[in-house]
Amino acid sequence: MRVASTDKFNNIIESSDLVSRDLSWLKFNERVLDQSKKDRRSIFEKLKFLAITASNLDEFFMIRVGSLYNYLDYEKERVDYSGLREEPFKMKLMLECQHFHKRQQEHFLKNLLPNMSESGFILSNVKNLDADERDYIKSYFMKAVYPMLTPMVFDGYRTFPILMNKLLIFGVVTLAPGDKKENRKLSFVQIPANIPRFFEVEREDMVVYIPIEEVIRENIVSLFRNVNIESINLFRITRNGDFTLEESEDMDANFLEEVKRKLNERKTGRVVRIEIEEGYSKWMINLLKERWNIQDDSIFKVERSSMLDFTGLWQVIGNRRFKDKLPQMPSPVPPISYPQEGTEDIFHVLKNRDILLHHPYNNIDPILDLIEKAADDPTVMAIKMTIYRLAKDSRITKALLRAAENGKHVSVLFEVKARFDEENNIREAKKLQKAGCFVIYGISNLKTHTKLMLIVKKDDNFVTRFVHLGSGNYNEDTSRLYTDIGLLTTNEVLANDVSEFFNVITGHSMPTVYQNLITAPRDMRNQLIEFIEQEAENARNGLPAGIFIKVNSLEDSEIIYALYRASQSGVPVKLIIRGICCLRPGRVGLSENIEVISLVGDFLEHSRIYHFHNNGNTRTYAGSADMMVRSFDKRLESLFRIEDNLLEKQLMNILAFNLRDNVNAYRMLEDGSYVLKLPQADEEEFNVHKAFFDVTTDQVMDVRLI
Repeated sequence: MRVASTDKFNNIIESSDLVSRDLSWLKFNERVLDQSKKDRRSIFEKLKFLAITASNLDEFFMIRVGSLYNYLDYEKERVDYSGLREEPFKMKLMLECQHFHKRQQEHFLKNLLPNMSESGFILSNVKNLDADERDYIKSYFMKAVYPMLTPMVFDGYRTFPILMNKLLIFGVVTLAPGDKKENRKLSFVQIPANIPRFFEVEREDMVVYIPIEEVIRENIVSLFRNVNIESINLFRITRNGDFTLEESEDMDANFLEEVKRKLNERKTGRVVRIEIEEGYSKWMINLLKERWNIQDDSIFKVERSSMLDFTGLWQVIGNRRFKDKLPQMPSPVPPISYPQEGTEDIFHVLKNRDILLHHPYNNIDPILDLIEKAADDPTVMAIKMTIYRLAKDSRITKALLRAAENGKHVSVLFEVKARFDEENNIREAKKLQKAGCFVIYGISNLKTHTKLMLIVKKDDNFVTRFVHLGSGNYNEDTSRLYTDIGLLTTNEVLANDVSEFFNVITGHSMPTVYQNLITAPRDMRNQLIEFIEQEAENARNGLPAGIFIKVNSLEDSEIIYALYRASQSGVPVKLIIRGICCLRPGRVGLSENIEVISLVGDFLEHSRIYHFHNNGNTRTYAGSADMMVRSFDKRLESLFRIEDNLLEKQLMNILAFNLRDNVNAYRMLEDGSYVLKLPQADEEEFNVHKAFFDVTTDQVMDVRLI
């Protein structure tokens, strides 16, 4: 019955002109998992990509599956892009999640676990250690672990304990001596998050990693004295972490309290997934299923020889003993637009020319230098910034604090709704507020995702505005891992636009027009559709046309159908979409002129670039916005136009190199699946994640997209 239903669902899905957002995301995670299977990667890189897929899947269940349950639990209607309603879509989605989970587990057991010893480490259990090592672990357990553990029994006298999201948990079924089976009890032992995931045994030529659950399992009898243990069951739950914030009139008090309250709710949200070791107690799992109103398709079984929660593998990857076995990133190179990097004062440089940064190939230092010098420069009058995510020990926060102490006006919009960074952002924002900075905790029910900075400097009665606009966060850590675009400029047109935008954020201003800035939620979708329709009109009139776009995600249906119409008019459309893509390329009569590729490799592709040929009068933008409903309607976003010839050529070259890649690129097929893009017979390998470290000015100036 289930098979027949699934076939029917597949027919509905395939007939839709749009690809399901959630099913498309699962395809993206498959491409990440594929990186863990590459022969050219070391075992440590393979473990890294496996850990990333696990972390991705955790967030997917918390947010996307959590959102689906918000509809199911409250009987609200929802029709997915696939054409399926809530229940059948959940059935299809969980089936795909189960398939992905199985592929993760098989890869770990067959390809990774057996090959670890070749690289100087193994995962093992306590039974495989020698007597001295077992005594060492026993001592560690009694001194460091045992005091941290709290068995929590559930019976007629005690309420069901609150089990925490994403922790490893033992469910222990016990029976008092002489009691009948119907009197058995269930106790829970949560493994605290601050205990290392593995106990490390150092040998001369090997590191032995003992999962913490094996250490506890070996000694769990010490928590249950004078009772019979019927079964020991290791499991892990994922809770709904999707929440929305209601607009609050008192933004400084009620709004922050609402964020904190929602964060606490995330800890106790409804359970949307159970991962559990095979051999579990059926009595226990039935109790949990009834308690949490969860079906079999949301229960993910793990073989005893495998492990729960692959995110724990970061401890192995991060061991300093193996540091030289991880690939070393080349040193960042100077931006093409800044050949004298390090020889001139950054303020002086920007008065003479703009700088386009392409991270991580160019490092983030020019931005950090600009902020730090502005904090100490007596001629700097004001600093204004939007902040979405920061590094843990952020140089930016320190510079802003110093600027405030030096008497400068500092305005900061701290987006406290940045998912999973809410608590850190609240903490950092309060530091700045106490130092005298003007801090805004987000804009009502919108999420501020735009990345903008404005520095006002007065020299000899002449005021210069230094502006940074970017696609990535002001985060020193991720700037080494994410590909992003940043523009540093004193261009008066952009400076005026950014000043106007900050007036919208910090005050009550509604400018009628921006010259080189496109903003959301006001007019970004309409403006992009207008550009797309102009290309279609040019193609119909026999004029050169072309659309080249690089973003993280494409989901907005209005944009998708505008691209379909452009394709039908004969416009070649080249899309570089790293993650979610709800557009179907290559469908006869609909999207035959659209090509979609996705790049997944050493760096996380995060830059957003929009290029429209416009009959030779090109329009090229970069910025913070993907083509998502949330980007256009629920976020403050910005795209900035690049008019300088060299800088525009740089963005075009980024697009051209991405389209040329045949190492990290996957081509999307009409059915929503992806195939690896391999070098043709007459082609050499071209890897953008290496090529950009060697790009030359001549290559940039010679770039052609059409």
